Amino acid sequence: MFKVHRRAVVIASSVLMNVAVFGASYAADVVRTPSGNGFPISTAVTVPAGFDTVYVSGKLPEVANKDAPKGSVESYGNMETQTTSVLTQIKGTLAGMGLGMGDIVKMTVFMAADPTNDNKLNFTGLMAGYTKFFGTADQPNTPARSAVQVAALVSPGALLEIEVIAVKPHAELKKGKH
Repeated sequence: MFKVHRRAVVIASSVLMNVAVFGASYAADVVRTPSGNGFPISTAVTVPAGFDTVYVSGKLPEVANKDAPKGSVESYGNMETQTTSVLTQIKGTLAGMGLGMGDIVKMTVFMAADPTNDNKLNFTGLMAGYTKFFGTADQPNTPARSAVQVAALVSPGALLEIEVIAVKPHAELKKGKH
């Protein structure tokens, strides 16, 4: 009985330490391979045994300018504004599950051509929004990431949709069970 109790205390202490040090992030247990060129993504992420995988559905930007024509790029804002909107939504979804942005291990960005950018992808705008959430002093963790061009998104005027995969320790570990 003492060994079981002591193990539960050690596991609970470890989880609490991760929360204290990394916010709600359990990312300290995840191995990330930096891109090596200073680009704020991981080329690979290894998740150890004992983690649950959380798949967050694709998110589209919220309307930023209600006075702009419905379904226009102007209604959702430029690429930086749209990226910030989407990542803020994802942050809220994760927070509701007790997770943080540092728990994201994989991200897929679907981008449409920007009519205000010569119908080209606005990768610079994407990165301006992205780097507010990843590779910062407050949140240094970076996910493995893909960015792909699509012909269009389901919402006219939206320039991107982002889906993520995050990880968290098995619920049994968080409760101190084994």
